[in-house]
Amino acid sequence: MSGDYNTVRFRRAYSLIVDVVIPARDEILALPLVLADLPRNGVRDVIVVDNGSTDGTGAAASSLGCTVIFEPRRGYGSACLAGLSHLADRAAPPDIVAFLDADHSDHADELPRLLAPIIEGRVDFVVGSRSLGTSEPGSLLPQQRFGNALAAYLIRRLYGVTVTDLGPFRAIRWDALLRLGMSDRDYGWTAEMQVKALKAGLRYAEVPVSYRRRTGTSKIAGTIRGSLGAGVKILYTIVRYA
Repeated sequence: MSGDYNTVRFRRAYSLIVDVVIPARDEILALPLVLADLPRNGVRDVIVVDNGSTDGTGAAASSLGCTVIFEPRRGYGSACLAGLSHLADRAAPPDIVAFLDADHSDHADELPRLLAPIIEGRVDFVVGSRSLGTSEPGSLLPQQRFGNALAAYLIRRLYGVTVTDLGPFRAIRWDALLRLGMSDRDYGWTAEMQVKALKAGLRYAEVPVSYRRRTGTSKIAGTIRGSLGAGVKILYTIVRYA
């Protein structure tokens, strides 16, 4: 955590129950780095959803103190839904659930920055915006930048709310998330959450976050098929709920 962050405010956040969900598939090299960066003091649980890994990702997460859920059905949304199902079955669900990627591209130490607007009661849903923050050169490929800008533009036009990014690093109140009825099982998950939240009138905010080149090879942006598939699904999702 950066030294200039208000640590008093950070500690206050943990009067609420905060759980973190990390979808992961074959991230044995990156995930330990993510968990080392993640502020664990006050986070009740870190749920790593092993989405069909073959490299021991799940075992590594368990050894590092995480709750590991196995979801063999491939897809980012499938992994997120499995994590939420686990939280819903707990006797005490969280007040806030945060999501971030397992590839070490997100700066997990910036979690307090995402939590603060929710803790202060100003918003229900916060997205970490890479567009407003600082991205390491090469961390976002040209097709990612173009697709993200196009998706944000469509959301602004169709939903009338200023959106700059569909980044995976985000936090939302649990009760608000339940009202959205999330269902997408693959690339459309993040877009579905944002457009449903805007349509439902949730109080929305973005905060600047940092972004680095991922550890390892991307399973989506690293291939033409993955990039095209993700782009088409995201745009379809945005238009579908308009």
